[in-house]
Amino acid sequence: MVPTLEQAHTPGPTLLLVEDDQVLRQVLTRALEGRGYEVLAAGNLPEAKRLARQQHPAFAVVDLRLGDESGLELVVHLTRRYPEVRAVILTAYASIATAVEAIKLGAKHYLTKPVDADELVAALYRDQGDPGIDPPEQPCSVRRLEWEHIQRVLQQCRGNVSETARKLGMHRRTLQRKLRKRPVRH
Repeated sequence: MVPTLEQAHTPGPTLLLVEDDQVLRQVLTRALEGRGYEVLAAGNLPEAKRLARQQHPAFAVVDLRLGDESGLELVVHLTRRYPEVRAVILTAYASIATAVEAIKLGAKHYLTKPVDADELVAALYRDQGDPGIDPPEQPCSVRRLEWEHIQRVLQQCRGNVSETARKLGMHRRTLQRKLRKRPVRH
């Protein structure tokens, strides 16, 4: 079926994409527009909040780490202001603590980078968990457990690195160095 001229020019659902990596933001914008979304792209929290106020997005894809800010703050802002918004957290710094918090704060899903646009779109509409998901073959490594513990304490301290370092009994610079590293795999 060929769309009418009016249908061809009617924008699809509005999606707020918040990603501080400009190249990834552009790639995802093109991919999501190609799948029929009207994409509002932002590189930081203030810009994202401004766009959300102006456009009232139906969907949001939010990077967990936006420079020194947390994308979780935006999820809280969006879900309070627009309860019907379907938000997905996207991150290269996955941890159990941030995944649990993202869902508790209103995100519908939590994906780790790299991610393709089809997986992202599927996550936007997915409401149910997958009971058939296979548990890991081996327990987490000590390095991974350390990463998870740091993330959990960092969440409890609301992202305050100095307070987190004090609670962990670690020098602030050591903690900052550990946080800059990508999380280790299981």
